[in-house]
Amino acid sequence: MLKNPIELIEPNLLVVEGKDEVNFFKALVEYLDLHNVQILDIGGKFQFKSKLSAISKSPHFNNIISLGVVRDADTDSDSAFQSICSALEFVNLPVPKNQLEPIGTKPKVSVIILPGEGKPGMLEDLCLMSVSLDSSMACVYEYCQCIQQTGLPLPKNISKCKVQVFLASREETGKRLGEAALAGYWPLDDGAFGHVKKFLRQIFS
Repeated sequence: MLKNPIELIEPNLLVVEGKDEVNFFKALVEYLDLHNVQILDIGGKFQFKSKLSAISKSPHFNNIISLGVVRDADTDSDSAFQSICSALEFVNLPVPKNQLEPIGTKPKVSVIILPGEGKPGMLEDLCLMSVSLDSSMACVYEYCQCIQQTGLPLPKNISKCKVQVFLASREETGKRLGEAALAGYWPLDDGAFGHVKKFLRQIFS
């Protein structure tokens, strides 16, 4: 018995990188009216192997019906997918051949790498796609151009910067990406989230 086993309380488990992802996917799961889904923050992209190992050793893991895994692509979508596959193989869980292709039974396992379609990037990029036609986005781009024109260096993660500038244009400022999802600031009905909704329905419906 593990000293501090991970508590599994629902038959459907979604494993994500951090707290922003937990809140974002909580909003999306509620939007899709999916039930009995536990969303687990594993504490960063380098923790998948150790946390999946701990999850598989939980005394209630045998109750898990479906397991979804979400990771950012960062610079390389294929590399990120292979990293997750290696972590699944390490703990003797079913390993999908491709993203969004569930494999196995009890648990059924599926993986999605964001923002999707083999592109580099992260959840922030996906959210920015969903608001690309919002009138405030012109101001977001102008802000980035203004920073460059002043000679100041742009933030290392320009997507996170753009998200924060966009959220500063909303009625209530100061929210993080995931909190913004719960507040309805990202249009979850937008086509940008289509493949993510497909992933969730495939694994949890």
